[in-house]
Amino acid sequence: MRHPLTTLAAVALVAAIPCRSFADHDHAHPVPEQFGSIHFPTSCKSELSPAFERAVAMLHSFAYPEAAKAFADVAAQDPSCAMAQWGIAESYFHQIWGPPTPEEFAAGKAASDKAAALAAAKTTKLTSRERDLIAAINAYYQAGDVHATRVAAYEKAMAGVAARNPDDHEVQIFYALSMLAVAYNSPPDKTYARQKKAAEILNQLLPLEPDHPGIAHYMIHSFDYPELAELAVPAARAYAKIAPSAPHALHMPSHIFTRLGMWQESIESNLAAAAVSREWAARRHPGSVAYEGLHAMDYLEYAYLQTGQDAKARALVDSVAAVKSLDAAVFQAGFALAAIPARYALERRDWKAAAAITPPPVSYPWEKYPWNAAIIHFARAVGAARSGDLATARQATAMLDSIQSGLRGQKGFDWATQVEIQHRAAQAWLAYAEKKNDEALTLMRSAADLEDSTDKHPVTPGSVLPAREQLGDLLLGLGKADAALSEYESSLKTARGRLNSYLGAWQAASRAKQGDKAKDYKERLLAQCAGSVPDRLVAAGLSK
Repeated sequence: MRHPLTTLAAVALVAAIPCRSFADHDHAHPVPEQFGSIHFPTSCKSELSPAFERAVAMLHSFAYPEAAKAFADVAAQDPSCAMAQWGIAESYFHQIWGPPTPEEFAAGKAASDKAAALAAAKTTKLTSRERDLIAAINAYYQAGDVHATRVAAYEKAMAGVAARNPDDHEVQIFYALSMLAVAYNSPPDKTYARQKKAAEILNQLLPLEPDHPGIAHYMIHSFDYPELAELAVPAARAYAKIAPSAPHALHMPSHIFTRLGMWQESIESNLAAAAVSREWAARRHPGSVAYEGLHAMDYLEYAYLQTGQDAKARALVDSVAAVKSLDAAVFQAGFALAAIPARYALERRDWKAAAAITPPPVSYPWEKYPWNAAIIHFARAVGAARSGDLATARQATAMLDSIQSGLRGQKGFDWATQVEIQHRAAQAWLAYAEKKNDEALTLMRSAADLEDSTDKHPVTPGSVLPAREQLGDLLLGLGKADAALSEYESSLKTARGRLNSYLGAWQAASRAKQGDKAKDYKERLLAQCAGSVPDRLVAAGLSK
């Protein structure tokens, strides 16, 4: 099978994915469970093939702890099954999430070493394909201390495996994922070369395996960018139907829905994901809250706020405040714990509430994930500056500077730049509060330009506050309505359907005497809020 295609036009094959809407999706956990359909032959005991393939299917939906346990169960029944150890090692390699914790890396390396030892034993009968796959995962765990370097070593090894196994679907799919892993752990490439190459591979396999979870899943990740998102709509509509037992499969379509401002579809997606996450947590960690559920709640919060459903957004904030324990204290959980209350205060322009935000009471290792803590300091800095509490604004801005300094030089996803964007925006609002208008504009414009040069991490539906939207707010506050309108419209090209960008554009157009545009943005606001006018829009001067 030749996978490199000559043009991106090949992505039109994505239309072959059946468009299964959430309207006909039963949100209850199905019986029997459904993780999709795959075919992955191994040299392990033949009677264990269904269990092994079930584990691989869960791996393709990033159900990592459950996949590791499923592979371990196969290994317990067939201790000579080297591929079961390969599966455990893959389960601790979270390719596009970020580096594993030291404990996860140690567990993955132990399994990788065991797989390699079994492969080297004279009594072990393995195919050359299996040996190749074991060597590839071993390359990740043996390639030094830097996650990005290890990811690159794995991709290089998988390129060789793919070249030697051109007709093996699973090999090709894992190779496509390895390219996405390098893309996510490298500086932004606005040509999206690796993502497009991964999509070409997946597109050729799609007509052959329309119910494979990895194909739809990785297609979404390949196109999770404003310029490409529309290409993934069929995959987004299909993935939840392919693997409805996996919370991540229910949530992942909302990445594309969010990119395109398809808010109701995003809401339905994340309600389903949160419900199944609660079921998983109840079975596996009674009394805890699933990190996957919190991740879905952050996307849900974002969608509720864009549609003016502030009461429902408030309920999610209250839910986060009530969290007492987590099934896993991973970075996705902390991001949601910080982002949900920050979004609620900042999107509603409740500056005093933003200035008062503190970490929720749940025990969480904020020091391990300082970019998560930065969200809280950003909200405090902006809220305090805009409500006149300059002492708190200076303190929170200084904390952002300190966090950003500590992140400099880290390999993998560039969180240092993300925090620097927040830092510059916070400095801008502080300068504005101090009547240093030219300095404020320079800082905010630099924040917006820097943000334009980056790509978001898949953990977030979008910036807590887009920097270019904030530039529009600042210009509007300085009486520069025409310039503000231009910035709002520019922001809407990459952060589609944002309520506050529509609101700012309506206000700017009205002040700039651009009646047609003012009318258009008012109609968009009302349509997005289903014809009602939320209190925060009324406070901003909007009426039916």
